[in-house]
Amino acid sequence: MTQESSVSTRPPSTRLIAIDALRGLVMAFMLVDHVRETFFLHLQVSDPVDANTVDPGLFFTRLLSTFCAPVFVALTGMSAWLYGQSHSKGEVSTFLVKRGLFLIALELSIVCYAWPTQANHFPPPTVWFQVMWAIGGSMLALAALLHLPRAVLVALGLGIVTLHNLLDPIRLVEGDAWYVPWALLHQRAAIHAVDWMTVKITYPILPWIGVIALGYGMGPWFARGTDPAPHIRRLALLGLGLVLGFVLLRFANIYGDKPWFVAQTPLRTVMSFLALTKYPPSLLFLMPTLGAGCLLLAWFERLGDHRAMPMLACLGGAPLFYYVLHLYTLKVIYNVAMAIYGPVKGQFFGVDHLSTVWIWVAILLPVLYLPTRWFAGLKQRRRDLAWLKYL
Repeated sequence: MTQESSVSTRPPSTRLIAIDALRGLVMAFMLVDHVRETFFLHLQVSDPVDANTVDPGLFFTRLLSTFCAPVFVALTGMSAWLYGQSHSKGEVSTFLVKRGLFLIALELSIVCYAWPTQANHFPPPTVWFQVMWAIGGSMLALAALLHLPRAVLVALGLGIVTLHNLLDPIRLVEGDAWYVPWALLHQRAAIHAVDWMTVKITYPILPWIGVIALGYGMGPWFARGTDPAPHIRRLALLGLGLVLGFVLLRFANIYGDKPWFVAQTPLRTVMSFLALTKYPPSLLFLMPTLGAGCLLLAWFERLGDHRAMPMLACLGGAPLFYYVLHLYTLKVIYNVAMAIYGPVKGQFFGVDHLSTVWIWVAILLPVLYLPTRWFAGLKQRRRDLAWLKYL
């Protein structure tokens, strides 16, 4: 039996493990970035990263995590379509609204206090609208958009992703009539809501709405009873097309992000070519990250029952539980280190070598995996507990 035929006859429930496995890989890469942020607070990177000055090791460590948010948001849209196979569109919309509001509330409460530098008193002096806000807000938008014909939804998603950089010249300042909604949509900014609190919009939401719409539009490729071989080919071709399109458009230096430049060394020139804007994600940021996601998903489909798949799928099967768990684990480690060693890097605790970050990742992954596996199993066993699906 050929590899393709073995993939084709695989049960749908087995094939769909690839989606959870890809989500799990995203969670693992996210840990790398958040460990870096925890122990390298004294070496923050700009957006996009400055290829002239940043250490190459730090640059490529940061680069590894850049595909996390785009892939996760796209998979969220895809999962919403799959949820709709056994629910009406009205039920899917209702679930997306509830889950979206829940994630935003979580961002502004539990997650807000999880970052190492966040104050431990209530209310906090700074509130960050980050990835939970972006996912939750995108869900709210998708709850309305999914009632459009699929072709219209996909066209709208493509239009947002490809054209939103035309809006970059629009820069409002605090006090302008549309400053707050524009900051929420497309301009990374700070909002001084009251004297004692600042709201920082790290993840403007407009491009993420386009990404979640495109993920939803890809959902029918994974419908029950469909032969996986055609959509594996589609994923591979789409992924290759996005990566190749990125290289060509980036080389042209005409649209989609800040220009790249020839630096002092070939390595730093490559770094400049790959230094892309994440906040909000530019077209050129989204093309290679979503392209890599498509290629990985196609590969994971072909891996089938490989022993690594259930382990990754475990992390992807309880992503919110893992997310909150890893943030507070890092916060505890940081606070303990501060209590023992003090602020050895200016006002922060930090480490000297990037290798320490990777050592901590190697330690924490198995530590976090065990409780996440337990919770993922609980979700499978207790489907009667409706609240578990929100986690």
